[in-house]
Amino acid sequence: MEENNRKCFCHSGDEEFTHVHEFLGSTKLAELEEDPHNHRFAGVSDEVIEMGNSHVHEIITRTDFYEDHFHEICIRTCPAICVGNGKHVHFVSDATTEAEDHVHDFVFATLIEDPIGE
Repeated sequence: MEENNRKCFCHSGDEEFTHVHEFLGSTKLAELEEDPHNHRFAGVSDEVIEMGNSHVHEIITRTDFYEDHFHEICIRTCPAICVGNGKHVHFVSDATTEAEDHVHDFVFATLIEDPIGE
């Protein structure tokens, strides 16, 4: 059996968890004249980054493949947006990294943190 050399991020137990958000979405179309296409993405944000009276999260992920390329999404969310019952989401809007001489715009909101928690 081959040894797995990947580095894993493990919680040491010394620090307290904050929270994360799931996200999913699709990019807007690009290359409208030559090869119109978009990409899908999904993942889980990083933990809380305190910012003023609120907080943000970093999101780092890759899109799915289209023919021979993918794009990366590396962004910080906007501050928390209350949605009632003590829950919140975050808004995200930017563009992917460039690949095959184009980028894709995207706009999405994270899912509610801890959706089945109290």
